[in-house]
Amino acid sequence: MKLLYIIGIWAYTLLIKLFSLFNPKAKLFIKGRKNIFNIIAQKINPAEKHIWFHFASLGEFEQGRPVLEKIKNLYPAKKIIITFFSPSGYEIRKNYALADVFYLPIDTPGNAKRFISSINPEMAIFTKYEFWHFYFKELKDQGIPLYVISGIFRESQAFFKWYGNFYRNILKSVTYFFVQNKESENLLKSIGLNNVTISGDTRFDRVYENAQSPKALPLIESFIGNSPTLICGSTWPEDEKILSALSEKYPNWKFIIAPHEIHESHIESIEKQFSVNNVRFSIFSSSNQTPNAEHQTLIVDNIGMLSSLYQYGKVAYIGGGFGIGIHNTLEAAAFGLPVIFGPKYDKFQEAKDLIDIGAAESISSTIDLINAFEDFLENKDAADQAKRYVADKKGATNQIISMITKSHQP
Repeated sequence: MKLLYIIGIWAYTLLIKLFSLFNPKAKLFIKGRKNIFNIIAQKINPAEKHIWFHFASLGEFEQGRPVLEKIKNLYPAKKIIITFFSPSGYEIRKNYALADVFYLPIDTPGNAKRFISSINPEMAIFTKYEFWHFYFKELKDQGIPLYVISGIFRESQAFFKWYGNFYRNILKSVTYFFVQNKESENLLKSIGLNNVTISGDTRFDRVYENAQSPKALPLIESFIGNSPTLICGSTWPEDEKILSALSEKYPNWKFIIAPHEIHESHIESIEKQFSVNNVRFSIFSSSNQTPNAEHQTLIVDNIGMLSSLYQYGKVAYIGGGFGIGIHNTLEAAAFGLPVIFGPKYDKFQEAKDLIDIGAAESISSTIDLINAFEDFLENKDAADQAKRYVADKKGATNQIISMITKSHQP
């Protein structure tokens, strides 16, 4: 199985190289790792100890960010290193002020040994998932504590299958697991891993903090005026097709669309879908024009504003539910927005919880969307339910910090 893992890693790398010839993300993936150890050597003194945080992508960064910032606040002299697997995380956060940020080299024995030697970590903290065999083994061999925070596990994963011994051994390198729910705890204990506690999801701390002091966006305020607004976050073409019908039915509402992908062809597609009175955010931000009151749809053609946009909404639509799965519902819920999303949400406990308390609805068609939207126009309690749900779930960060610092003083 180890040999198959190595073959899989190299096959994946080869495929990414091929895709990089025509795919911008794949190109960044390869380019960002070119001469990575020389880049690290220019910035990092291996004689100094560091705290290493790894995130798969931007979502995991926001999830683990409260723990990182709490550690930095408690130990300001400590040096922190962040690695990302995905370009969508690295490219947005590469200039993050509290840490040195790099791409994670591909998981091979040589890379793992060289990388850990280069950054000299006194501990490593991985958020939610990404379990790399050679990195985890090297950390264990060197006696470096490894923590997994906001972990979540499902019975369908290879760790819990009859053929999963190789993958179970990867988990045995983890010093301690901080998981989101009882199911995850039970699954880990079922394979003999008792070094686990239920701490919850640090995303609740992050989105709660964000909702308490959001960044003001004057151009958004000008666009909205006094109109009720639907915030459409991280949308894909499948989402936008049905949302356009809703905008036609409710011309008195403003629609703000922050798509997951902002390449030109996608933005042009949205403009065609919302053909009446749409405008790009970049037009206003570059020219300081005041939005025309007749504009109904604002297309946010940049990355990084979404978490602040929700403060201006009455209802939120979260994209991704017609693809591999929905994006972040909690950012909207923290501002008291009831949320609507597509049918693929089964891997997201918070989505199930929000549906159970009447603060979210899942839809599969345009008719479903219109019905869900109209339900929330009548249900005045949904906003309070959404906000209360987030407030009641916060606190994971302090629990994690307390347990880590008891066993290992940074």
